[in-house]
Amino acid sequence: MATILALHAHPDDEALLTGGWLAQRSAAGDRVVLAFATDGDAGLADAALRDGLGRTRRDGAATAARALGAARVVWLGYADSGMADAPTDGPGRLADADVSEAARAVAALLDEENADLLTGYDARGGYGHPDHVQVHRIARAAQPLAVRRPLLLEATLDRTWLVRLFRVLRPLARLLPGLTIPGDDIYSPRGPALLRVDVRDRLAAKRAALAAHASQAGGGVRTLRILLALPRPLARRLLGVEWFLQVP
Repeated sequence: MATILALHAHPDDEALLTGGWLAQRSAAGDRVVLAFATDGDAGLADAALRDGLGRTRRDGAATAARALGAARVVWLGYADSGMADAPTDGPGRLADADVSEAARAVAALLDEENADLLTGYDARGGYGHPDHVQVHRIARAAQPLAVRRPLLLEATLDRTWLVRLFRVLRPLARLLPGLTIPGDDIYSPRGPALLRVDVRDRLAAKRAALAAHASQAGGGVRTLRILLALPRPLARRLLGVEWFLQVP
């Protein structure tokens, strides 16, 4: 049995990118530890949820952790940096953190848990969110610092179908306020380094974890709202596969 430290930028990232795989591993007897760099208090949300959003998202993370079978949730205590086009300006932002210092904190967790695996994000941070890019850097720096060097898996997506979809949607973006279509350089290209994991057997757990982050289903056109509304056959197709890059 293995111990997995899943490092994520904000609550809901764990469900979106790794929820099915983490649920699989916990069901198989592995110990899953979720580590969140921020509480996501700068995330989008309906106006009624803006006050105390960080606390709400922490509560959502606790509920999601139970759905996924995680044994522990850890908060690194950094502030949400906001999106690249709408940054926050307060102290303690993750995007401003000293990578070496943050990596030492993550390495200490790896040692405390005697972890076998660490998850981070690909070099683009998926779609370029500053906090996701920083998690990539921190995970890369933390891996060699641990006494027992863990295998590093970087959560990502196969960009192939996303690029095709976004090319269709891009002309419609101006008609849907709040819908932002990223460029074609998101996530990871298809190739031998890209690992595909079938997680359809844990789709119910993944959808329950997504539903735990209800605050992130409002505030405009939101990915989470769309995913939760998918009929089961389409959900199996879109949510039933997760992707990783393996770093030795």
